[in-house]
Amino acid sequence: MYESYYGLSAKPFQLKPDPRFFFGSKGHKRAMAYLEYGISQGEGFIVITGEVGAGKTTLMRNLFREIESQNILAAQIVNTHVGADDILRLVAAAFGVEYEDTSKAALLTRLERFLRQCEKQGKRALLVVDEAQNLTPRAVEELRMLSNFQTDDRSLLQTFLLGQPEFRRTMLGDDMKQLLQRVIASYHLGPLDAGETQSYIEHRLRTVGWKNDPVIDETAYEMIFEFTGGIPRKINSLCDRLFLMGYLEEFHAFGENEVSQVITDIRQEFELPKGAEIIQRPDASEELKELATINLENVQRLGKMERSIVSVIDALRKMLPATKVNNQQEDEK
Repeated sequence: MYESYYGLSAKPFQLKPDPRFFFGSKGHKRAMAYLEYGISQGEGFIVITGEVGAGKTTLMRNLFREIESQNILAAQIVNTHVGADDILRLVAAAFGVEYEDTSKAALLTRLERFLRQCEKQGKRALLVVDEAQNLTPRAVEELRMLSNFQTDDRSLLQTFLLGQPEFRRTMLGDDMKQLLQRVIASYHLGPLDAGETQSYIEHRLRTVGWKNDPVIDETAYEMIFEFTGGIPRKINSLCDRLFLMGYLEEFHAFGENEVSQVITDIRQEFELPKGAEIIQRPDASEELKELATINLENVQRLGKMERSIVSVIDALRKMLPATKVNNQQEDEK
């Protein structure tokens, strides 16, 4: 929408991970080095953690682009809200192995046969598991067991685990000791700093042909960093809104006022209506907690009705003994 207005060849701040926009911050370069080291070793587990939107998936897409010319057969799993048995079916499906209507033993046999065929063809199998923090300890153990498929001198499957910071707590559990022994490298991907945030924005803009229209001043960059905390996905979301507003208002320069206006709009969109509160289901996971908005006036009205009903019941209970005594006296007469 705003691309043609500012002379851009494509949308620079899309939320979808795209390796074309890979930005090599200090943290991302180091994480990429760990992944490349893992590829060179051809065995074990590589663990990359980071906050939501830190760029883990983009990092992996960039790695996939780099290894296209190598004899590496890579498969990725992104839906990890599954049990231990289902994780094996997902692995099979990711590699194109038949998995329906089969026992666990038969499924493992098919996976091993497939991996050995890859090895005979001179190919290496790489499994990438995204959102690893959702895996149960038993599911992680099933993945570890797959690393037991080996030839005399090499592993038939290598696994990269990408997850949010809480996955590190899972790894430190008593039942994860065998997995830790297979981890050859681990890295936590942190947010961008202030300077990297500005460079990140300019990098994405230059990738789509930005010619300094609109002009973005230093104050705007500082405010974007403060609001987003240096998280790439948050930066993309804010900048996309900023450029959209610039197009609608016909701005060719972004400063403190423009960024402040967009931030205010975003905050207002997530504010609750007056007289409402958020209730979170305590039994839901952090990622899937549902938010229910309840009107307080209705709650108060229901409360009054409940108290009235309780009062009536109490009054009836008090009347019952007296009624029984009166009935007994009538019978005696």
